[in-house]
Amino acid sequence: MPVREACLWWRRLALALAAAVALPAHAIPTFAEVRQDFKPSDTLVLSQEGEVVQRLRTDATVRRGQWVPLADVSPALRAALVLSEDKRFYEHSGVDWRAASAAAWGNLWNQRTRGASTITMQLAGLLDGDWRQGPGGRSVVQKLGQTVAAQVLDRRWRKDQVLEAYLNLVPFRSELVGIDALSRTLFDKAAHGLDDREAAVAAALVRAPNARPALVSQRACGVLRDLQQRPGQPAVRVDCDALDLFVTAALQRRAFDASEGIVPHFARYLLRQQQAVPGAAPVPERVASTLRAPLQRFAVQTLAQHLRELQGRNVEDGAVLVLDNATGAVLAWVGSSGQLSQAGEVDGVQALRQPGSTLKPFLYAQAIAERRLTAASLVDDSPAHIATASGLYIPQNYDRQFKGWVSARTALAASLNVPAVRTLVMVTPDAFHRQLGALGLPLRESGDYFGYSLALGSPEVPLLHLTNAFRTLANGGSRGSVRVWPAQPGAAPVRAIDAGAAFIVGDILADGNARSRTFGTDSVLATRFWSAVKTGTSKDMRDNWAVGWSERYTVGVWVGNASGAAMHDVSGTSGAAPIWAAVMGFLHAREPSHAPAAPKGLVRQAVQFGALQAAQGSAAGAAASLPLEAARQEWFVPGTQQARFAIDLGPTDEPVVARRGAKPSRALPAAAVEAADDPSARILAPVPGTIIALDPDIPPDRQRLQFVASGGRDLRWRIDGREQGRGARWAWPPWPGRHQLELVDAHGKVHDTLQFEVRGAGVLSRK
Repeated sequence: MPVREACLWWRRLALALAAAVALPAHAIPTFAEVRQDFKPSDTLVLSQEGEVVQRLRTDATVRRGQWVPLADVSPALRAALVLSEDKRFYEHSGVDWRAASAAAWGNLWNQRTRGASTITMQLAGLLDGDWRQGPGGRSVVQKLGQTVAAQVLDRRWRKDQVLEAYLNLVPFRSELVGIDALSRTLFDKAAHGLDDREAAVAAALVRAPNARPALVSQRACGVLRDLQQRPGQPAVRVDCDALDLFVTAALQRRAFDASEGIVPHFARYLLRQQQAVPGAAPVPERVASTLRAPLQRFAVQTLAQHLRELQGRNVEDGAVLVLDNATGAVLAWVGSSGQLSQAGEVDGVQALRQPGSTLKPFLYAQAIAERRLTAASLVDDSPAHIATASGLYIPQNYDRQFKGWVSARTALAASLNVPAVRTLVMVTPDAFHRQLGALGLPLRESGDYFGYSLALGSPEVPLLHLTNAFRTLANGGSRGSVRVWPAQPGAAPVRAIDAGAAFIVGDILADGNARSRTFGTDSVLATRFWSAVKTGTSKDMRDNWAVGWSERYTVGVWVGNASGAAMHDVSGTSGAAPIWAAVMGFLHAREPSHAPAAPKGLVRQAVQFGALQAAQGSAAGAAASLPLEAARQEWFVPGTQQARFAIDLGPTDEPVVARRGAKPSRALPAAAVEAADDPSARILAPVPGTIIALDPDIPPDRQRLQFVASGGRDLRWRIDGREQGRGARWAWPPWPGRHQLELVDAHGKVHDTLQFEVRGAGVLSRK
């Protein structure tokens, strides 16, 4: 090389060395800064108590665990790392000049030697990308800069800080960075629990992160021998063959799940909500939530236990949600039954499901607020034939029985379907659809789309929104937003339901006596403290609900199958209700719940009920007074109160139509009028040409079509040529299709005949 070129080369080298010396002195961060900038690939969700309730992976580019203090790293791993990477770590000043000289001498004579890079030098490369080794190795400038930076690090940092930072920043294998991710992924344990064999494998991976298992095993065997030969250690023969099998198995293990904890669905929802806030910061390492850890664990365990008790009834999924009435804070969120489910990733709190009868409280609240009904108004629970564009809509009660004239209080508390449909006829589907929208229920179709089945819960809504709608009733009709972290911004509460109507509906749903007509007096819904609750069952028993509130909390429970499969013999009181009652009991184990105070202006008055019924064939005015319900104190919206509610039933078995405050009008079917003077038997119901639409919200095998006849004796009903039933009244399980109905006597004589049609899906009756 010419002298001039040699001088230029040395000058450049000197300038590079000067830059390499000057820059690290100002650019190297402190240990505290490195610790603060460390970002795990997971986010920890904390409960109100500060307990970690979920770990959720939020960075898909790398796999980092939590920062592990050196004191929490096993002594075996610390020793193995030093023996493998830097034997004089505690002696040198960041650079092992003895090892560097040996490496230079070996390179001069083309001898293979161990590298001279110390732990401190490697850490310098991890802290500054300019000194990080590339595919072709480090350049001279990089090596010089790394050497100087290592000496600066050694002067500014303690040895334990250097070793701690290195263990948390060093890449081990594939995407694994840091000792926490490595130990949890390959060994399924925390770093403090690593033994000599596991420590040797970890140290071997530092030098060759992506080496083949055989090479990793070979290097780990050498490290393990060094560990066993430490002073004070008993002489142990290292079985490298056994270690090879161990290494192969460890490198295939992936034990560090992307999510771990008791609130996986809630954690994902929480982070999505936080990131949706305008100007939101990147996902933090720890996130505070509104959850109560003890309550969450109880809800998880209760749901799993109850679903195990329902084994054999084809139900495997469920969800539980607990809200604080005052703040809207989510106190518990169980999205699925976990291992009991084949669709554990589906969040039952947010899934769209049919709510069944749980929409009835909002319907009655609207009718009361609009002064169409009072809690004492009498409504007819009897077969109803409602004309629609596609045929007659014939709602049925769940127990296939009709109660006759009942008060609106009884109709709602006992969850009677026919009175609810009659109430919707008054309110109209479109108006009720708007009411549900004001409550925050996301309905995708219009009120006309659902028609009168809207009263029985035909749309699909999430448990999250349904529970918050019930919280609106708990708060006197004021709807607020749900909160999942303490400082979450939210909109101001808005009036969704009249306060008086909301109070009356709550009073009804807390009335065990009114509920007893369907659920009995010892129902699981009856709590030892004040609470209001409504159950619901949807189409074909696919969904079962229990949603209600106490003075402070609103609890919603859903059970069913994420697949949409129907449950077997699961009712409102055997499915979701026991879980609801258990969670409510846990919440109020040491906390009372008092009935709310009535809003200003509501009127409470004593009411009596009665009915006048004339004996068939008696003279006009000859009537007997029949009690309908026991006298009681009742709540009224101002201006709707009255002291007595009675109905004129007319002659026995004569169908009537009545409204509150008006004398009932009688409505005889045309067939009955024609047959009044005919001594032979006639079909009174259904009428010729009837089109029956099966109720989509009641299991088909629980629906019945009422056949009614007059005159004649020992009557038989024949459908499509086959005898199906006997008597003047008979309930037939409808089957889709066009049918020929014949009324015959014991001798086979046909007295009357007609044709009708059934539309919808049916279920064959069991023989």
